[in-house]
Amino acid sequence: MKEDIINKIINYIKTNRVSTTEIADCMGKIGVIKEAKPLNKQHFKVGKVHYCYADNESNWNVHKLIQDVEKNSVVFIDDLGTNGRAIFGDLVAKYLLLYKQVAAIVTNGYVRDAHTLIKENYPIWCKGVNPVGCFNTEPQHPIDNITLSQRKEYFENSIIVGDDTGVVVITKEYINNEFYKKLEWIEEQEDIWFECIDRKKWSTFETVCLKKYKSRERESK
Repeated sequence: MKEDIINKIINYIKTNRVSTTEIADCMGKIGVIKEAKPLNKQHFKVGKVHYCYADNESNWNVHKLIQDVEKNSVVFIDDLGTNGRAIFGDLVAKYLLLYKQVAAIVTNGYVRDAHTLIKENYPIWCKGVNPVGCFNTEPQHPIDNITLSQRKEYFENSIIVGDDTGVVVITKEYINNEFYKKLEWIEEQEDIWFECIDRKKWSTFETVCLKKYKSRERESK
């Protein structure tokens, strides 16, 4: 059942191109991954999260954990201790996006090989770029298990949406039919708001704050 509603929400967002702005509004204006900015413009991607992480200035666990990634998922690479080193570059991007056919890659850390990533117009969201990369050796100091468990719990079985505005995470507690109805509602609200501005020539204050269209609806009943 859980997988059904995940796919239902993903398909609705994809079909209707529900923006990150609208999705954040549906969750009470939360859910942003602040460090994740679009490397390339005009991409709109949504998918179930495949979680992996980089730690101890190493991307060993990234390479290890992307081996079993599902097609059409969004890979989220969590920076849990790189000290600003780039987590991946064109090799990992090509492997994931071309051969594993994931929808997108999102990280709250840095990437490198920006010239290639930009030339190929890969759907990547990241904190920024850095030519100095992570080591690819196995970390010698285990990461704190409590921190890792909390991060995995937050992201696994969640949905990520990315566009030119940024990235939002629809976490597990929102993946239900009630949230699906909110998505439908906010799309209808957007249509109403633009009709009020474009056709009725109302101000944004009258439309968004006073919601004059609601009083008109009551009068017509």
